[in-house]
Amino acid sequence: MKEQLGFDFGVEQPQRLTKVSPARLSTFEDCPRRYRLSYLQRPTPQRTGPWAHSTLGAVVHNALRALFDLPVAKRTAQRAMALVGEYWKDAGFEDAEQAARYRARAKGWVGEYVEDHDVTEDPIGLERWVSAPVSTTGGRPTMIIEGRADRIDQRGGELVIVDYKTGRRAPDEYEARASQALAMYAVASSRTLRLPCTKVELHHLPTGTIAAAEHTPDSLNRHLQRAEETAGDLRLATDTLDAGADGDTLFPARPDRRCSWCDFRPSCAEGQQAAPASQPWDLLAP
Repeated sequence: MKEQLGFDFGVEQPQRLTKVSPARLSTFEDCPRRYRLSYLQRPTPQRTGPWAHSTLGAVVHNALRALFDLPVAKRTAQRAMALVGEYWKDAGFEDAEQAARYRARAKGWVGEYVEDHDVTEDPIGLERWVSAPVSTTGGRPTMIIEGRADRIDQRGGELVIVDYKTGRRAPDEYEARASQALAMYAVASSRTLRLPCTKVELHHLPTGTIAAAEHTPDSLNRHLQRAEETAGDLRLATDTLDAGADGDTLFPARPDRRCSWCDFRPSCAEGQQAAPASQPWDLLAP
């Protein structure tokens, strides 16, 4: 966990600002032990091998990023499909036949995406890292939120956060609105790029679904308040661990069905007992 000092030349003590990302916050909320194994314990404990759905998602993200890096005239469906082939990896798939089947599907997804959407406008950010100090009360910042947004569009003088999805289920407006990650990207992008940002979108490539939500200042602040609460718990647990307390007590396992596909399943006895192990290809979109 990265931290820095916020300097104050008055009589109050300097306030430490905790840097938090959506990935770190969600990991800690889902399972504190997984957070410790991911970010704090060194050397990093044994992990599972690659997951096919993660490979598939990374390929599609990379292909679309590369497509928008091209001149507008070259942003064709054929070129997008070729980029999938260039970035393709077989890691995590059951066999070469399954990998080839999903490679063909991924090509179809991005090809249809390019045909169905206007890709002539240049995004203001691709895999853009955004970071900003924030306060939920309007006073002195209490934390620094940061993360990497898949795509940031500029539409009519405002920013729109676009997040690509390749999972099994198509998202809806509720999921877009409830996404803490998208809300944090919206706030950080607005502060970084100095343009208003209230709209967030989930683009589901397998179905062509676009789930969009429009945030208000209040809804964004609620996401920040939740992030602030989690960051406080995370900081306290980490500081107490650094002082010599027991890691298993401070960062307990939270067993549930997600233990089936947890990266740290080989290093967590509770997770192994909680649910049977998934095959590396079980989470692929059907």
